[in-house]
Amino acid sequence: METLEVSAKQFRAKQGSFFDMADKGRQIVIKRKMKQSYVLTPVEDEDDEEDDFVVTPELLAKIERAEQQMREGKYTECRTIEELNNFLDAL
Repeated sequence: METLEVSAKQFRAKQGSFFDMADKGRQIVIKRKMKQSYVLTPVEDEDDEEDDFVVTPELLAKIERAEQQMREGKYTECRTIEELNNFLDAL
């Protein structure tokens, strides 16, 4: 999925166009000067059973790093609830 980054000013000027693009599956990122950015995502009908989850390039990179760490044995394995609780308490 291609991502389009627009300024808040551009978004205000052409909201309808950006809503149409989001409806067609395009990811729209609205950037504000020196502030938070936002993703324009359509809300699906309650009857739609599809999960609405976007895998961003940043998330994909994190997943790939985690997989590499797993292959290198750099993880903590918890086989019981007690081991998990002990691990979480140690954090």
